[in-house]
Amino acid sequence: METKSNLPESLSKPAKRALQGAGYVRLEQLTKVREAEIMQLHGMGPKALELLKKSLAEMGLSFDKNS
Repeated sequence: METKSNLPESLSKPAKRALQGAGYVRLEQLTKVREAEIMQLHGMGPKALELLKKSLAEMGLSFDKNS
């Protein structure tokens, strides 16, 4: 069964490809990783990261804060 992606529609194509290539298709999955890990993905930039943070916050979620 395919999991429907809930990544922000306004996310750039390179950023979406980077996340999907790393196995992230749902915002909830991002709560298990740190921002720094996401920023290392090829295609991710500061604008995309801010958009993800905002989308997570709207759901009452955030990136993993533990190191």
